[in-house]
Amino acid sequence: MSRIRNMTVGSPAKLLLSFAIPLILTNLGQQLYMIVDAIIVGQGVGVEALAAVGATDWTYWLALWVMQALTQGFAILIAQHFGEGSGPKVKKAFAMTILLCAGLALLLTGVCLLIAKPMLHLLETPEPIFAMASDYLTTMFSGILVVMAYNLAASILRALGDGKTPLIAMAIAAVTNVALDLLFVLVFHWGVVGAAVATVAAQLIAFFYCFAVLKRIELLRTSREDWRPEGPVIKRLIALGFPLALQHVLIAGGGMILQSAINQQGLIFIAGLTATNKIFGLLDSSAISLGFAITTYMAQNYGAGRYRRIRLGMRKAALIAVTLSILIALVMFLGGRFILSLFIDASNPHAGEVLAVAYRYLSIVSAMLPALYLLYVFRSTLQGLGSTGASLLSGFMEFLVRVLAALIFVRLWGSSVILFAEPSAWVAAMAVLALGCIRRVREIPTDDLPVSREAERSRIPV
Repeated sequence: MSRIRNMTVGSPAKLLLSFAIPLILTNLGQQLYMIVDAIIVGQGVGVEALAAVGATDWTYWLALWVMQALTQGFAILIAQHFGEGSGPKVKKAFAMTILLCAGLALLLTGVCLLIAKPMLHLLETPEPIFAMASDYLTTMFSGILVVMAYNLAASILRALGDGKTPLIAMAIAAVTNVALDLLFVLVFHWGVVGAAVATVAAQLIAFFYCFAVLKRIELLRTSREDWRPEGPVIKRLIALGFPLALQHVLIAGGGMILQSAINQQGLIFIAGLTATNKIFGLLDSSAISLGFAITTYMAQNYGAGRYRRIRLGMRKAALIAVTLSILIALVMFLGGRFILSLFIDASNPHAGEVLAVAYRYLSIVSAMLPALYLLYVFRSTLQGLGSTGASLLSGFMEFLVRVLAALIFVRLWGSSVILFAEPSAWVAAMAVLALGCIRRVREIPTDDLPVSREAERSRIPV
């Protein structure tokens, strides 16, 4: 229980930062070993292999984001009950979440394996890289059960205020991934499949570590009764998780349509955007981590009826988000060209052209990072409060902007439009979320709920 954190008391800014920092390091570790995949593939196999991996990005992200959205959404109920101080409700939500995720992971694996090749054809993946892209995507989809298990374990730990365990798990996994990348790609010469196998194996190790910690938490030790399906709890979990998953389906769907437009621009353009997209994981990792912290903070305080802390926490989170985004953008402007060069084999005759495309795209997305970070603040606040309507609408706005860019604007103004599609989608979604978040927070009572002595005594000890 020592890593569990009650976020209903104490300074909101300190709580958010102290919780977010381990999560930022966790996401950085996860992004770094994905970057290692790209560097080893780009340097050890070639630009074509890098382009093949990049051509699968949006298709795999669709599955990954659905898994992350479901597990994050389900964990909101656990966080709310934890803030409420109800141990029995936490146990029931925990058990029902595991049952739902196990079934959904098996279903998602089957569906994704069936649609892998058709999706690559639909996205007009160039023939020279199609076979490599198909092999990479199929291998990644085969590990969906593993990825779902890790994301579920990490989400439950975050819901209880534990950001340190996922950090340690990811650090161990990152080291393992690098070693396996070098072994599978450079020694065994398994190509892009080796990189995919290394990634799935690293996620499995991360899950094992998180699972070992979860087993030691007294609060999560369930009885046979807890595993008996309970309709109202399952419906509440679905109401929290499925709209988030649908939101990410819309976002990824728009991204895949945009990817089809990217795939028509040639290997140099694809490789350039792939290099930047690998760095983009570093750019938004702090936003994602801060979002996790905000969701947990809001859910716990909402469950506890600490409404004043919700308003204060949102203001502090927005200030932290803008500050972080500006600092990260400055780093990218100053050192982005060097970082991008790590992904590109300098001996390739097209290396200079690929780097030029990549750095231009990196400069554009870096300049718009404040909009992305505020997007996460508003979206995570709404999720923690159990409100999914505006969040789902924001996903539709992202979908719409990407589709318009891919199907209409690129035909009018050329490939340069693609470089502005992502930032434009962030701005549109952020505007919707800001309005929805302000409206939702205004609906919350201005005074905290009174806490009886009996309720206070029943609160879960930390």
